[in-house]
Amino acid sequence: MLDRVTIAPDSSDPEVGRAIVARAHQRGFRRFVVPPGWEFGDPGDELLVRRGDELARGSGSAPLPIRRIGDDGALRSAIATTPEGGTLVVEWTGDRVIPLESAVAGRGHRFQVWTFARNPEEVPAALGALEHGADRVIVTLHDVAEVDALERAVGGPAPSGLTWSSVVVTDVHPAGLGDRVIVDTTSLLAPEEGLLVGSAAAFLFHVASEAVGSKFSRPRPFRVNAGAAHSYVLMADGSTRYLAELAGNDSVLAVAPGGTVRAVRVGRIKVERRPLVMVRADDTGVSRTVFLQEAETVRLSTEEGRRATTDLRAGSRVQGVRLPPARHLGAAVEESIEER
Repeated sequence: MLDRVTIAPDSSDPEVGRAIVARAHQRGFRRFVVPPGWEFGDPGDELLVRRGDELARGSGSAPLPIRRIGDDGALRSAIATTPEGGTLVVEWTGDRVIPLESAVAGRGHRFQVWTFARNPEEVPAALGALEHGADRVIVTLHDVAEVDALERAVGGPAPSGLTWSSVVVTDVHPAGLGDRVIVDTTSLLAPEEGLLVGSAAAFLFHVASEAVGSKFSRPRPFRVNAGAAHSYVLMADGSTRYLAELAGNDSVLAVAPGGTVRAVRVGRIKVERRPLVMVRADDTGVSRTVFLQEAETVRLSTEEGRRATTDLRAGSRVQGVRLPPARHLGAAVEESIEER
């Protein structure tokens, strides 16, 4: 998603502009709209120069006109006059969400639609209009803090190259009553998708969604009954957080073993006292645990599918992910640590 976002630094102070670009590089952004004479950036950056109501591209390419649109007639005209294979660049002067949906619908596969956003908060709606969104969103940023706000708004780059492992369950033991956390997301999850949860950051177990119900409950494909309050959960930016700290609009990582990896938003958290079981597994000689509700709808992933906590036995093989063990406020750090 980051490759669809272009940053337009807007500051009269060159040092602020330089700082915005430097922070943007740290966060993975590489596309910028800049004023004439801009001197900051890296060789790998894509730079578009704004001159009035035009975006100048590389030498030999015609500039892109910026269409200022504030009513339906102007939008219809812009769609009708954009050539096939061209680019419609829109700066809205009034409503921005519904007209962008109309532009995306009118675009089809004929041309690209680029749009401007005045701040990071407007970016998600532009990227998601009619599900597909604009091909490019150019967002104006005034200071370094807005780069971080932009990263949070778009979810940041999902971690790639997760190291999946299959570990042997050595013990499933009742753990009394505890506060377990249900994570209800704003997305519908597939049966094989779920969250990565565990008592130690070095190994997180894959807890599957409730996209498959039971004989006595309906499927709830937006839900993961994730585990005890103290547990770590993997966030969309690759950091960890305690389940008890999650809140609405947080971005967590929904994954399928060896498959899809995507950021989803938390819509609601439910913390309730429930009977728990401790699942202990052997991770190459190291004991790893996860505390889960004892219920038919709470399932860990195995190579053969998903198995409920009520059916887990010693000898079962369950799946999870190895991560750097040392964490400071959820971010991976290099230091010695032992979690028991």
